[in-house]
Amino acid sequence: MKKVFSVLIVLLLLTACTRQARETPAPTAGAITSETVSTESPYAEEWAVLIDEIEFMGVHDPHVLRAMSTVPRHEFMIPEYLDQAYVNHAFPIGYGQTISQPYIVAWMTELLALQPGEKVLEIGTGSGYQAAVLAELGYVEVYSIEIVPELAERAAATLQRLGYTAVHTKQGDGYYGWAEYAPFDAIIVTAAPDHLPAPLAEQLSENGRIVIPIGPPGWAQTLWKFVLVDGELTAYNMGGVGFVPFTGPGVEAHPTEDSSLP
Repeated sequence: MKKVFSVLIVLLLLTACTRQARETPAPTAGAITSETVSTESPYAEEWAVLIDEIEFMGVHDPHVLRAMSTVPRHEFMIPEYLDQAYVNHAFPIGYGQTISQPYIVAWMTELLALQPGEKVLEIGTGSGYQAAVLAELGYVEVYSIEIVPELAERAAATLQRLGYTAVHTKQGDGYYGWAEYAPFDAIIVTAAPDHLPAPLAEQLSENGRIVIPIGPPGWAQTLWKFVLVDGELTAYNMGGVGFVPFTGPGVEAHPTEDSSLP
């Protein structure tokens, strides 16, 4: 039996994918990066600048910043864009998909507000970079689903090669979540459907969070954070973003009007 959720829309006037920096002091030079970015990496300088930029744009969770400064993004890039691995932009990874902008990866990870021992589900493994960042936090259990078989295979291999052996991955339609391991304390979606998939809401634990972009293909999308408290799903509008579209039979079979999001 499906759960019935009431949704309260709370508008927060923020910007997102090209979100402007919050009115916070500029980070102290090297405060995080000098301690955590490997000086042995050939990308050390660009990597350190990127972490400072992410912090200046508003991400301040030290665990997230440390993960971002530890996971080697260049290992998840395709050769054509390898020299831009630490540029703060999204880049193609093949099959019509992208590796997300590092700031967006960090921001969405921070929005999940993950706690030790929690279980998080990622919809849209892509390159595997976001899953690696989640795993690098060191205190959560990570599950990730990718619909494109070639990307699922490549990401699983990359994660294994880099030592992220505890990340659970599978190829499949993320619209339906991963019921076998539900409920999840947090769910992060890295492609944009035109509504909140009901199976994901149903697989969320009490006090769980979903961070998901919703909207039509292109840049007219909104990043939402849903929080489940006492059986009620509250939705927070985090601002405009641009993600690749959510694909697969699940989203195509469920029109927008079936969404729990007005």
